[in-house]
Amino acid sequence: MDGSSKQQTVTRRRPLKLVLFLLAIVLVLLIWRFVPAHMLTLEYLQLHLQELKDAVHADPIKSLLIYCGVSILLLTASLPSAALLTLLGGALFGFFQGVIIVLFTSTIGATFAFLMSRYFFQDYFTKKFHNQFDGINNEFKTQGAFYLLTLRLVPLFPFFLVNLAMGLTSISLGQYILMSFIGMIPGSMVYVYAGLSFSNIQSVQDILSPSVVISLVLLGVAPYLGKFMVEFYKNQKAYQGFKRPSKFDYNMLVIGGGSAGLVTAYISSTLKAKVGLIEKKSMGGDCLHTGCVPSKSLIKSAKLVSLNKTAGKYGLKNIKAEFEFSEIMARVQKVIQEITPHDSAERYRELGVDCIEGHAEILSPWEVKVGEKIYTTKSLTIATGAKPTILKIPGIETVFPLTSENIWALKSLPEKLLIVGGGSIGVELAQAFVRLGSEVFIIEGAEHLLSREDEMTSLEIEKALKEEGAVLHLKSTLKEFKTNIALCENSSGSFEVAFDQVLFAVGRSPSTTGFGLEKLKLKMNPDKTINVDSFMRTSLPNVYACGDVAGPYQLTHAAAHQAWYVAVNSLLGIFKKFKVDYKVMPRATYTDPEVASVGMLEKELKEKNIEFDETLYHLSDLDRAIIDGETKGFVRIFTRKETDQILGASIVSTQASLMILEIVTAMKYNLGLNKILGTIHAYPGMGEANKYAAGLWRKNHSPDWVFRWLSKFHKMRRG
Repeated sequence: MDGSSKQQTVTRRRPLKLVLFLLAIVLVLLIWRFVPAHMLTLEYLQLHLQELKDAVHADPIKSLLIYCGVSILLLTASLPSAALLTLLGGALFGFFQGVIIVLFTSTIGATFAFLMSRYFFQDYFTKKFHNQFDGINNEFKTQGAFYLLTLRLVPLFPFFLVNLAMGLTSISLGQYILMSFIGMIPGSMVYVYAGLSFSNIQSVQDILSPSVVISLVLLGVAPYLGKFMVEFYKNQKAYQGFKRPSKFDYNMLVIGGGSAGLVTAYISSTLKAKVGLIEKKSMGGDCLHTGCVPSKSLIKSAKLVSLNKTAGKYGLKNIKAEFEFSEIMARVQKVIQEITPHDSAERYRELGVDCIEGHAEILSPWEVKVGEKIYTTKSLTIATGAKPTILKIPGIETVFPLTSENIWALKSLPEKLLIVGGGSIGVELAQAFVRLGSEVFIIEGAEHLLSREDEMTSLEIEKALKEEGAVLHLKSTLKEFKTNIALCENSSGSFEVAFDQVLFAVGRSPSTTGFGLEKLKLKMNPDKTINVDSFMRTSLPNVYACGDVAGPYQLTHAAAHQAWYVAVNSLLGIFKKFKVDYKVMPRATYTDPEVASVGMLEKELKEKNIEFDETLYHLSDLDRAIIDGETKGFVRIFTRKETDQILGASIVSTQASLMILEIVTAMKYNLGLNKILGTIHAYPGMGEANKYAAGLWRKNHSPDWVFRWLSKFHKMRRG
């Protein structure tokens, strides 16, 4: 179903909902009209109890149908008199029959109330309070049955509120009916049994004596106690074969000195825990030594070199850039050295972290050996990162494959560089090397580069690379190497690519071997990352993992984000645990123009059948972009249908990684496009593009009747 069809469906539903809602109100009024309030009181029913019993004896089928009908109507309308009819059920039908009848009517009435709440109110509340309901619904995917069962068992929660509240959640109808039926059994038995002495009851509230309430509360927490016992048993089984030390050297021991490990150690130390950090190579990890820092340094140099090709559009005749590739690579190493003190062992020792140099070997969940010394720890964090993947291509032994780790050792510029993989690393380095003078060829199996992005974004980057001279072989497969020749294949047939150097940029594999991790027998994911729960715990509760080794993102800022949860949950989890939140996770690719995205984009929104509006603002309309001669790109924002709630955004611009920050902040703190539109942006600036995009959204969603009325109003004032 396309967007217009969905919109027509939603439009047709609105009058239907209104009609049904009015009918529901009429139903409630009819109940009050034909079943007067005084008839649904304890005193009235006690006074006429014998008449009601005689009616049941004279015509049990008719009496049963009337009783069930009235009970279901009261429950559906969420009226408080339903509890009184539960008591009456015991008085009229006896204990066993009464329990069955009450359970039947209660389940049907609760289900009708649930469906009415879902039909009339779910869309409104989930859109109005989307952040809260996103978290609730995620929780209900795994814990919904437990929550509902507890609410049903504990009489402290009014049942009619439970019915209405559950209708707003994502719990399935089948699960709701089953858990409601089971959960209402104890309470129904209590009320029906009390109803056997209906004539002697002084007040409905007296039925729930403290002892009865306590008993039902204990029943309510029984599922959680059972779950706790199961988890306790599983944990004890997982720890079998390991001997727990009687005391520990550290509260937290971290293996890996990259972004995830450094932040875990820093936060843990800030919380005044005793922390040890083990690193066998250099502090700072891949980001500092082989990833973000060196690649962006190279990209900057290449950017300056490329200015000689664009001098004309700035009114300049010539900008000549003379360089030695070896000097550029020397600058890359200099930048690394300048940043190194930020992540050095000396700095972290000053912060209170014991930095341990050497190879870690895990002996147990609480013991790690480095050299000849064994360190014990209350909590253990694995932050060992990932390493570049090299495909096992026939003939690979005839070439020296470059990766994001060893490419920084190059001393001379490759004349012909073959890049295998069109993700962020591949396209960033492709553009840098083509600007420095290499012939660059990209082999990518997917239909487009940057396959995580939407097609519009990928096409923009493909166009930019082609204009600069890169050769793209999309939907192509590398089959074999033959001494500086790559044999490839696509739908058109076989072809060859000659090269001097080949760079593999096909992803990174988590580092999970070589340090004894297998001894812990942790649960692993299909992609070989360590399986962690929403608190970043592994299948052993005292062992945590974060960063590339845990996934699902291979981003420096994602690793740091996870590390906070690891430190806080491991050290303070006995008081309060925090679930990791990935809802607003930005990413950026530092090509020229840059690409930055956050949230759900078009592909994901369509896959999840989420109705959305798209707002597209082209930078060719932005004053600052025109001034700078950087009009390539756009701001593309996806909002929930008919609201200004931002679901995701993609920006292609020379400053995309900066421009996306406003969108990230708005999404994090539930600020819609109206708030961005009402925010003053400095002129002339690239950030104004976000405001103009918000203005487009406002224009497209302004009701036409308002402007028609305003036109008539102003015409009237003119006389």
